Amino acid sequence: MGQLTVRPGHPGSPQLNLTPLKRSHALLDPAQLSDMAEEAAHDLMAEGESSNTRVSYRTAMRYWAAWFGARYGRQMDLPMPVPVVVQFIVDHAERSTKAGLVHQLPPEIDAALVEAGFKGKAGAPALNTLMHRISVLSMAHHLAKQPNPCTDSAVKALLSKTRKAYAKRNATPHKQRALTEEPFEAVLETCDDSLKGKRDRALLLFAWSSGGRRRSEVSEAVFENLRGADEGGYHYTLANSKTNHNGKVKPEDVKPVVGTAAQALEAWLEASGITTGPLFRRINKAGRLGEGALTGTAIRDIVKARCSLAGVGEDFSAHSLRSGFVTEAGRQNMPLQETMAMTGHRSMDVVTGYFRAGAAQVSAVARMMDSGSRPTPEE
Repeated sequence: MGQLTVRPGHPGSPQLNLTPLKRSHALLDPAQLSDMAEEAAHDLMAEGESSNTRVSYRTAMRYWAAWFGARYGRQMDLPMPVPVVVQFIVDHAERSTKAGLVHQLPPEIDAALVEAGFKGKAGAPALNTLMHRISVLSMAHHLAKQPNPCTDSAVKALLSKTRKAYAKRNATPHKQRALTEEPFEAVLETCDDSLKGKRDRALLLFAWSSGGRRRSEVSEAVFENLRGADEGGYHYTLANSKTNHNGKVKPEDVKPVVGTAAQALEAWLEASGITTGPLFRRINKAGRLGEGALTGTAIRDIVKARCSLAGVGEDFSAHSLRSGFVTEAGRQNMPLQETMAMTGHRSMDVVTGYFRAGAAQVSAVARMMDSGSRPTPEE
């Protein structure tokens, strides 16, 4: 492939010399993180986050290193200068011009990053992706105890204006659709009585009904943390989650799995014969149970595949189970505190957006002009 060689020129104005090189000598090599950046990436992964989060951190750090190497012709190091972070933002954020939406990343670098596997496709990334990469860089500086360029007033002001610019174009950060009761029931209908069908039905109901479990929590669920409840169904103990890294079990970490969800889980355990280890496992092409737990990626793929089979749309993901639980709780006027106890949310700012969206759908205030919504005036 054509590789990228960068000749540093005047500071802030690197001159590019695009020279075909062999892949083995690629400048954009994921192994080329500097010692400090590598240490920061390891620190991030050591924070006790889920496997999915660790992968996203490392991916973001690799992208930073590859972009920096392509832009400046040397390995990335911390602390990052403020002008570099500003350059990263304008390279990846679209802005309106007379010629349409543009961003500053040179096409040659863009193509090389795609070719080397650091980007899925050419062009500006989603706003969510850009903000996530800035957040990861900020955390890397914090953990390395280095001056943080992401908290500089110029960077913060630029990010704020960038978000407002996207909002004015109705290009706000994308949120996965919430899988509320009606589409969720349609998804469950796609699960037949095969071993895979019983597994998927139990997995989906376990994740949704026990409070909208994260895919990492479903992937890491084990039989040993499941016990029967005196009142019927099960109690599942979240010994490790995004909000519980030390394994100390608190009352709110015990989640009920009852009703339809308990029935589906019981059917899966009976069919699979699982009595120890991971609750939700791979099933091979011959329809036989595997030993290893499903990964977070596999759980995401199950949700998307079942949604596609049900014909409810393509824009659902594993997180749709969590947002769907909260949104449905709002629709059914469930107490917010009880909902948060189930989900494990600590911040009301995070959960109330979905909760209020669900409540608004059944709001009488929103239907004041509907026929029959007003009381009949007394004669």
